[in-house]
Amino acid sequence: MDKEKFFTPSGEEDDRVDGIEKVTGRAKYTADHKPENMVYAVFVTSTIARGAIKNLQLSDAKNAPGVLEILSHLNCPPVPGYQPWAKDPNKKGFEWRGLKPFQNNLVWYYGQPIALVVALTWEKAVKAAALVKAEYVAEVAETDFEKFRTDPSRLKPSGEYKRGEADAFKKAEVFVEREYHTPIETHNPIELHATIAVWDGDDKLTVYDKSQGPKGTQSELARNFGLDEKNVRVISKFVGGAFGSALRSWPHVPAACIAAKMVKRPVRLQLTRRQMFTMVGYRPMAWQYIAIGASREGKLTGITHHAVSITSRYEDFREGIVNASQYLYDCPNVNTSYKILPQDVNTPTWMRGPGEATGAFALESALDELAYKLNMDPVELRIKNYAELHPVNKLPWTSKFLKECYDKGRELVGWSKRPAVPRTLTEDGKLIGYGMGGGVFGASRGTAAVKAVLNSEGKLTLYSAVSDMGPGTATAMVRIAAGVMQMPASGIRFLLGDTEFPPGPTQGGSTTTSTVGTAVSMVCETLKAQLIELAQKSPGFSGLSTEELACGNETVYAKKDESKKISLGALVTASGKPQLEILKETGPDPAVRSKYAMNSFSAHFVKVAVDPVTGAIELKKIVCTGDGGKIVSPKTARSQMIGGAVGGIGMALTEEALIDTQTGKYLTDTLGTYHVPRHRDVPFIDTWFPDKPDLLINPMGSKGVGEIALIGFAAAVANAVYNATGKRVNRLPIKPGMLV
Repeated sequence: MDKEKFFTPSGEEDDRVDGIEKVTGRAKYTADHKPENMVYAVFVTSTIARGAIKNLQLSDAKNAPGVLEILSHLNCPPVPGYQPWAKDPNKKGFEWRGLKPFQNNLVWYYGQPIALVVALTWEKAVKAAALVKAEYVAEVAETDFEKFRTDPSRLKPSGEYKRGEADAFKKAEVFVEREYHTPIETHNPIELHATIAVWDGDDKLTVYDKSQGPKGTQSELARNFGLDEKNVRVISKFVGGAFGSALRSWPHVPAACIAAKMVKRPVRLQLTRRQMFTMVGYRPMAWQYIAIGASREGKLTGITHHAVSITSRYEDFREGIVNASQYLYDCPNVNTSYKILPQDVNTPTWMRGPGEATGAFALESALDELAYKLNMDPVELRIKNYAELHPVNKLPWTSKFLKECYDKGRELVGWSKRPAVPRTLTEDGKLIGYGMGGGVFGASRGTAAVKAVLNSEGKLTLYSAVSDMGPGTATAMVRIAAGVMQMPASGIRFLLGDTEFPPGPTQGGSTTTSTVGTAVSMVCETLKAQLIELAQKSPGFSGLSTEELACGNETVYAKKDESKKISLGALVTASGKPQLEILKETGPDPAVRSKYAMNSFSAHFVKVAVDPVTGAIELKKIVCTGDGGKIVSPKTARSQMIGGAVGGIGMALTEEALIDTQTGKYLTDTLGTYHVPRHRDVPFIDTWFPDKPDLLINPMGSKGVGEIALIGFAAAVANAVYNATGKRVNRLPIKPGMLV
């Protein structure tokens, strides 16, 4: 038996363990749950972007059929978490993060929830919500990012960094400098955000919620409503995509809980597609300036990167837009700055590849432009400035196989056909171009606990409160357990998404497999040791040492005589217990964190065809390579890379949320007006991983691929478009009119 593999034993497919439930409709997502006596709630939203509510006309709505209650600032009961947090360190306090629905009559943005209609059916709630009328005292709103981002009095500093000399690019033999613009992007997962709140008396609360972090939601709700955490249960067993939108709780979560307590019945509150644009965050609009200098031989001498992004007035949101410029390449002189611009909009949030995806568009586009000025291959320029040590902290990486990604990407995309001179290669009357872009993101291990239960039939069940927004967490955990136990995956279940289970991390930042997988590995190793100890007490095994026994094929057996074996179920029975239970918790290794830098890396390659008359862009070939350590589940990892590339296509070519700067209203707030990639926009996507374990981070050797699947992709498309047309694009999305 192969004892070195931390995945399903050879011969077993890594199909999703929950795939059948999902494709047959048996999987219950948040809004599918129907607690007894449940009623329905619908938001009424503001039609101004800044000001206050003068009057709410509620009588028609209250008298509508089936209406039970209308919640607003006029009747919202006291909520402990709405009170200002006591800054005195001797006093304990908690203030709800972000918008506090119905706290007062202030309006912060267009589309803000200002009332909540609760009715016997969803249809009745929708009809009654349309009858609510609001009068406002409106103020002049500021939603024009381009107009105000140059006003220093409106900007909030959010960090500066300097290594060596600032603006050293100005002394370089060759340099480029350019501004870049990226629009608002919204998450738009298939599953709409929803919350079902169920109170048991005044002090026990069960919430079904679309959440990437059930334990975090549990903690927030407990503090917000002044409850013991053990009296709050959050269930989020299936999540139909999120991309970051469910990393935190949004206004609909407390609103549903307040309404349920008022009507003393379970309340379901599901957002509409339009409300998804105004209530669950987005990738913020950003402006960037980047300048890169180099010697004529191509050695980087200076990088300057400045960025400004949008945030709301009621809450500051920051992300790492300029961070990758500090350390992705070896450069002695780097200076960066980042500022945020508060405006009358809803709060942004993390979206796949948060910050780094925005920053990589500028960095990787500018580096490509520099390569042309140097008359160098863009990949060779990156290799020439390959960072063997982390440039910021001077630490070695736990592992780094980015050069292998460069080489394989070039091979698979056919990079040798790339023309050195733009607009010189054609196929079937179309201009052909090749481009690439690199990506980097943190790789780490957080804290998680997993419980293992082995029953008398030899079946293993693992429990963790972590949720799964789509990457295949349960599948990966089953494969890890199967590899450690050397047993078929069919004999293992991984149950998740319930705060009744041991604590699991919030799913985000490409850390779930590393974090929860380590706990799975530990608990299975402990279980193996316990089973071997039980076997030593069994007839026929006396006298055999621990080293002479092993677990495998649902048995404990003697290594020198594999016919001498006993089933796991028999060992459970012999223990005198109905089942064996083990709980293990793991966290980050401080020793590794202090001695090493930890990152995943990617390199994306694209071939495009551009119509010289219309400027229409067709993606002909995509190759995504990623150094994500050991690939625990090849099928789901490939799906992660494909999904990231599709998101990158949207970022590069189609996605742009527009706000009317006069009113603050979203002009593109449906899937008919906000364009996500269609099937015809997506060619075959080839993926490749070095698949080399990084055992310093975790025992499986995995690093994560979810974020690097997107980071750098938009730049690869923009660079390919330049290679095809000779036109440099610095504003996303790239539109045909920019190229003719």
